[in-house]
Amino acid sequence: MATLKQLLRDIESSPEGPQIAAIFDFDGTIIAGYSATVFLREQIRRGDLSPRQLVELTTAMTSFGLGNLGFSAMMAVTAQFMRGVEESAYEEIGERLYLSHIARSVYPESRALIEAHQAKGHTVAVISSATPYQVEPAARDLGIPNVLCTQLEVKKGRFTGQVISPTCFGQGKVDAAEQLASQYKADLDASFFYSDSTDDQLLLERVGYPRALNPSARLAGVARDREWPVARFGSRGRPTLSQWVRSVAATVSLVPSFAAGLPIYALTGSRRDSLNFSFSLFADTASALIGLHLHVKGEENLWSHRPAVFIFNHQSKADVVIMTSLLRRDIAGVGKKEIKKLPVIGKVLEMGGVVMIDRANARSAIEAMEPLVQAMREEGKSVVLAPEGTRSINPKLLPFKKGAFHLAMQAGVPIVPVVIRNAGDVAPKGDFVFRPATVDVEVLAPVDTSDWSTDNLNEHVREVRNLFLAALGQPLEAAPKGRGKTPTRAKSKATAKTGKRKSPVRKASAGKKAASKSRKATSKATSTTKAATPTRKRPASKASRPVRPKGSGTATSNKRG
Repeated sequence: MATLKQLLRDIESSPEGPQIAAIFDFDGTIIAGYSATVFLREQIRRGDLSPRQLVELTTAMTSFGLGNLGFSAMMAVTAQFMRGVEESAYEEIGERLYLSHIARSVYPESRALIEAHQAKGHTVAVISSATPYQVEPAARDLGIPNVLCTQLEVKKGRFTGQVISPTCFGQGKVDAAEQLASQYKADLDASFFYSDSTDDQLLLERVGYPRALNPSARLAGVARDREWPVARFGSRGRPTLSQWVRSVAATVSLVPSFAAGLPIYALTGSRRDSLNFSFSLFADTASALIGLHLHVKGEENLWSHRPAVFIFNHQSKADVVIMTSLLRRDIAGVGKKEIKKLPVIGKVLEMGGVVMIDRANARSAIEAMEPLVQAMREEGKSVVLAPEGTRSINPKLLPFKKGAFHLAMQAGVPIVPVVIRNAGDVAPKGDFVFRPATVDVEVLAPVDTSDWSTDNLNEHVREVRNLFLAALGQPLEAAPKGRGKTPTRAKSKATAKTGKRKSPVRKASAGKKAASKSRKATSKATSTTKAATPTRKRPASKASRPVRPKGSGTATSNKRG
C-alpha cells in the first residue's frame, strides 16, 4: 500500500514540463462518493422528475451497475429527460451543488497530488464519464484547466435530449487522453493516471504511471497483479462510528471544561483564572478526542506582544480548537449571532467572553464589539477572530472584513496573523465529524497599528491580507488601479527617539520581494504531505515592539467518472 508521501515523491522525481500529463478520474478519485447522487437528490427535491421518470432512471442505473446495460445506453436514457431544459439553468445548479455539497467531498490528499503536478508544470486534466456540470465547478476550484468528459447535445441554449458520441467511458477515455496528449505534445508513456475503478482499466494500462486511488475490490486485485501503486484515503467519505462518537464528545467537552473551572472561581474569586483553566482544559480535551496535532512555526509570536488582535484564516469549525490550543489564556472571541441559539453551548461561550455579532449588519457588529476594546485596554485580554467572516470551502483566502482592524486601532494593540494551512482536513465546511489530522500553523510577526487611520485602512487591510496570501503561496492582491506606491509612513514615537528599530521590518506590500516569496511558497507547498506543508523561512522575531508593514434535469453520470 503506497502512502501519500510516496506518491508525492514519485511526482517530485518526475521531469518538469507539459510533456508529462497528470490525468485524474473524478468520482471516487478526486471526490469521495459520486456527484451523480448529489444531482439526483437535488432533482427529486425540486420535483424535476415524475415518479415514472424516477423509476426509469433508477432502472437504467441499476442495469448499468449490474453490467446489463452499456454506459452510452444508460446515458441515452437519462439524457432524454433533459430535452428542452436550458443549459444555463443546469450550469447554475452545478455551481450551487458544488459549493453546498461536493466541495467538502474533495480529498485533501488528491488536492495535494494535483498541486504537486501543477508545481512541476505538468499538463493536469480531469477525464471523466460524468457531465461537465458535475465536473467543471470542481476543476475550476482546483485550478485544473483541462476537462474532458461526456457531452450532452445543446442547440440554441437548450438540451436536445441527445448524448454526443463517443461518450467518455472505457476506450472513450483513452481517446480523450490521446487528444490531450496531441494538443500539449505530452508523452502518455511518461504520464500519470489516477482512478478508483476497473471501468478505467484501459487508460490505466495506456499510461506509464498508473495509480489506483481508493480502488474498488476489483481494481485493487488488478493493481496487485500488475504491481501498480495503491493508496487509500480516509479523510473523506463515510465516517466511522468511532469518529462520530469522538466528534460529539469533542463538541460537548466545552461544557464540562467550563464547569471544571467553577471551583476555582468559587475558591479564589478570580473569574479570569477560572476561564483560563477552562480554556486550556477544553483545548487539550477536544484535541485528544479529535486526534488533532499542531505543527507550529513562529510560536514565539503568540506571546511576544499581548494584548493583541489575533486573526486567522477560517477553513473549519476545528479552528476554534486550534486557536484555543495556541492562545490558551486571557482571550476573548467573536462569533456569529446564530451561536447563541445553541442549547447550553451558546450560553457557555457567551459567558466565556465570546461576543455574538450580526454579520449582515456591519454597523451593529462594530457596536457589539466595543466591550472587547475595553477588555483589551483594561483587562489585558487578547481578541481572536476571523476577518473572512465565514468559513471558506477550500484553502483559498476570502476577502477580509474590517472589524478586526478597527478593533486593533481603537485598542491601540498590534495585529498578529495566524496562518492555518489545512484545517479543512479535520472538518471541511458543512461536515459535523472531526477526523484525525496534523494541521500546519504559521504565526507571523505582530503588525504595528499605532499610526493607522480610517483614511488608509483599506491599504492596511490589503497589506495584512497579502501576508496571509504569501504564506499560503497564493497570488497577492494588487493595489487598486490609479494608486501609486504606498507612501512612507511616519515613524512611531519610539522609533523617532532612538532613530532605529530593534526588530526587522516586515513588508506587507505587494512588491517584487513578496511576490517572489509567494511563488517560492507555491512551488514548495505541493511537494510534501498535508501534515508537513513547507513554510517560508522567516527569522524569529526578537522585537520588543510589533513590526510595521510598509507600505433542472437528470443528465448525470452515475459513475464512476
